[in-house]
Amino acid sequence: VQLQASGGGFVQAGGSLRLSCAVSGRILTINSMAWYRQAPGKQRELVAQFAYHSLPHYADSVKGRFTISRDNAKRTTDLQMNSLKPEDTAVYYCNILNGRTNYWGQGTQVTVSS
Repeated sequence: VQLQASGGGFVQAGGSLRLSCAVSGRILTINSMAWYRQAPGKQRELVAQFAYHSLPHYADSVKGRFTISRDNAKRTTDLQMNSLKPEDTAVYYCNILNGRTNYWGQGTQVTVSS
């Protein structure tokens, strides 16, 4: 199973970016799809999660600015990030949960300048 993330980059504060993640490989069930991020010197944190048959869940710091979506047929998840702030700067990782197994993408850098 492989997760390929794309869409990171450099943007000024107030701008927008869209991250995408595609899942490949043999996997029957994706219980949830999520995005995490890790800033330098900080622990990895959950940004947004979209579990199967559930409503999306967001970290308080991104509510109202970020939107997670998923396409079960295509096995993709996107993260639309609006009104970006310098504190959103981090490496963003897509994640899927299959049963009790977590799979991670390679990470994509998002840099927001003030």
